[in-house]
Amino acid sequence: MTFHIGAKPGDIAETVLLPGDPYRARWAAQKYLENPVLVNEVRGMLGYTGTWRGHRVTIHGSGMGMPSLSIYANELMKDYGAQTLIRIGSAGALQHHINVRDVVLAQTASTYGSPSRSIFRDMNFAPCADFGLLSAAHAAALKIGVPVHVGGIYSSDTFYDERDDLSQQLQRHGTLCVEMEAAELYMLAHRHQRRALAILTISDHILRDEALPASDRETSFGAMVEMALEAAFA
Repeated sequence: MTFHIGAKPGDIAETVLLPGDPYRARWAAQKYLENPVLVNEVRGMLGYTGTWRGHRVTIHGSGMGMPSLSIYANELMKDYGAQTLIRIGSAGALQHHINVRDVVLAQTASTYGSPSRSIFRDMNFAPCADFGLLSAAHAAALKIGVPVHVGGIYSSDTFYDERDDLSQQLQRHGTLCVEMEAAELYMLAHRHQRRALAILTISDHILRDEALPASDRETSFGAMVEMALEAAFA
C-alpha cells in the first residue's frame, strides 16, 4: 500500500494499462479482462487486475496531466514492480492527414515542462517509447485494420492553451497530436528502466474543429485497448 494506491503486495500485475479516466479503466477491465478484481479505489482512482489470454494485466487510472500520472507511475514502478506501462488515452490531432478515430503511436513525446524537468536542469532530455512495444503495437494496428500513425507528439500540462504560436510551430515541425501525460511516462520509464508506450485515439481535431461524439468514443477506444494488450505480450 502506498499514499495513493491501496493495493496489497501482489495485486498489481507487471503489465499495466493506464487510461487517464478511472471510469474508462473500469470499462476496459470489464470488457477485456477475465475475472477483473478491483484492487484500488483510493481517491476514486480505480484499478483492476485480471487476465487476458492467460496473462495477468492491471488497468489503472492515472488522472489528468503529468503531475497526476507521475504519482501513479512512480508508485506502480517503485512499489509494485510494474515493468510494462502503456498509456491508452485520447488526443487532439495537429496534422491535416490525421483523422478523428485514427490511432497515434507516440515514438517521442516533447513537452514544455514536466515533473521531471528539474532533474535535467538546462538539458532537454528526449524521452522515447520502447521500440519493441512500438513495433508490436504497429503490427497489431495493421492486423485489426486501424488507421495508425507513428511519430512525435506533444504533452501539455495546459488543457486550455492560448499559445497559438506554439501550436503553429508544433504543426510546422510535424508533431502529430497533443495530449497531457506521455512525456512524463516516458521520462519515468527511462529512469527506472521499464518499458513504456503511449497509444492515443484521436478524439478531437484541433485544425478542423471536429470531435468524436460521446456515443462513439467507447467503440473507437476499444481498438486502442486491443492494440495495447497485443503489444504487451507479443
